[in-house]
Amino acid sequence: MNEQEYINYIRIAEAIEYINQNYAEQPTLEEIAKKVHLSPFHFQKMFTEWAGVSPKKFLQFISIQHAKQILKNSQTTLFETAHKTGLSGTGRLHDLFVKIEGMTPGEYKNKGGNLTINYSFAESKFGEVLVASTHKGICYMGFSDNKEIAFSALQKRFSKASFIQQTDEIQQNALQIYAQDWSKINEIKLHLKGTDFQLKVWEALLKIPTGNLATYGNIAKSIKKPNASRAVGTAIGNNPIAFLIPCHRVIQSTGVFGGYKWGTTRKTAIIGWEVSQNNVW
Repeated sequence: MNEQEYINYIRIAEAIEYINQNYAEQPTLEEIAKKVHLSPFHFQKMFTEWAGVSPKKFLQFISIQHAKQILKNSQTTLFETAHKTGLSGTGRLHDLFVKIEGMTPGEYKNKGGNLTINYSFAESKFGEVLVASTHKGICYMGFSDNKEIAFSALQKRFSKASFIQQTDEIQQNALQIYAQDWSKINEIKLHLKGTDFQLKVWEALLKIPTGNLATYGNIAKSIKKPNASRAVGTAIGNNPIAFLIPCHRVIQSTGVFGGYKWGTTRKTAIIGWEVSQNNVW
């Protein structure tokens, strides 16, 4: 992502935040364009290139009523897609399959002791990301608005590990998701540090198809813990793999999108983009 592309992303993010806060008033193209200091013509063109749909259509996708409708139509079939992997006929990755290999109890207790972790920064459609890997797979991926803060968060998760700033094949394979080069992704391995409960929740997130949403209650039921919605929320908040483990697809039962550790505006942007791309395809 070059400097101009990043500036455009910031403008689109500001527009999305404005839409998200004012969807009930159904703001016009002119009103939204004015908020990001662009002419309606240029804003329409930039937004459509970024999202694949017009601002008006995008507004429809991220409205609360649309979120409720998705939930209404998404019953247990959300999780029946667990074993569907590979590419769709249109070339779009229909369901992302990620093999989770949890750390051993010893590794978990050791906070990454004896682990060597490679890490690097890369650009994505939704901003810069920090991606880290062990010899077994991706152990961390998070959006990075500040490199020092992002790296500090990684170090905190693995306080006893050794870190090397370098890009490896495991990272490159995972980053193809952001480049949308689906043809090069067969299987992404994750090397995660978490409790058994957290791993079950994160695996359940992988079963939510692109362009669909689920509630915390949906996730709790899917792991056979129907009364554990609060604990599910905590586990989702501890998800260390942004985007690939799609915690952004979980919203409140009221239809409100809710919080996101990497920013509510970014969450709204990802949801809207995925839904719009799902409809375009």
